[in-house]
Amino acid sequence: MAEKKRAPRNRTLTLTPEERAEYRQELLVPTGKLSPEALTDRVLNGDLYRVLDFLPDAFVDLMIIDPPYNLDKNFNGLAFGSLKNDEYTAWLESWFSRLMRLLKPEATVYLCGDWKCSAAEFLVMSRHLKVQNRIIWQREKGRGAKSNWKNCCEDIWFGTVSSRYYFDVDSVKMKRRVIAPYKQENGQPKDWEESADGRFRVTFPSNFWDDISIPYWSMPENTDHPTQKPEKLIAKLILASSPEGAMVFDPFLGSGTTAVTAKKLGRHFCGVELNEEYCCWCLARLKKAETDRNIQGYSDGVFWERNTLTEQLKKKP
Repeated sequence: MAEKKRAPRNRTLTLTPEERAEYRQELLVPTGKLSPEALTDRVLNGDLYRVLDFLPDAFVDLMIIDPPYNLDKNFNGLAFGSLKNDEYTAWLESWFSRLMRLLKPEATVYLCGDWKCSAAEFLVMSRHLKVQNRIIWQREKGRGAKSNWKNCCEDIWFGTVSSRYYFDVDSVKMKRRVIAPYKQENGQPKDWEESADGRFRVTFPSNFWDDISIPYWSMPENTDHPTQKPEKLIAKLILASSPEGAMVFDPFLGSGTTAVTAKKLGRHFCGVELNEEYCCWCLARLKKAETDRNIQGYSDGVFWERNTLTEQLKKKP
């Protein structure tokens, strides 16, 4: 594989042949039944349909699923072709139903999609889980469209096994810049505070997220994966729906964002990925996370609006 030439300031992950060979040795390729202990903090390389036979029951606290959307997409040589709606729904059902036995009784599942596959995802999730909400996040990237609306949002379906589930709203509050700084009668700020960096208010999170930046070349988390999710996005799901030490599972791990973010936030992880190259990227990112646990846009226990954290980042060592 020819190595891509990067500009000096480009921080996109690149591996040498020696690094790839080293990371391949760390991959877990399942050939038999595995215990929860054997799966803790491991990256599994293999086809999900086969790997599922080797996974134990009820070991997952939080499952984050980012499957191929119903689009023609090339994943490093592995192509996924778009299907008719009923065919895509059947494909979702073929593995989603089998994932259910991995969940603990009070577990949570998040299922990512776009406008084209979101209806099918809701249908499948509602067959097996209690659907609690739909998150819409602004994916501010992509080409404009002359004969249609530009597609710049994606969905995340939020489902739970039962009506009893973990949710920590305080861990996912957002720090927003104050536009109208109202004051109380005594002249003190009303529900906001002023600092050297400006006026901000800490607010409860909604199901519309407009503070997410898609990974790009200057961000240290960036890889060449065509549909990589931002660490900030996954961090919200993990913090809200799992306590420290919980097991976070991702059956379509890709370049490893779920595993890396879980590690940075003090959770255990396990993920399955078919593409060996992506698995190696994940392991390289996990190694970096041992010394760098920063998540862009998340600091001091709150999520910041886009482009409001510059000074805070400068203060970090």
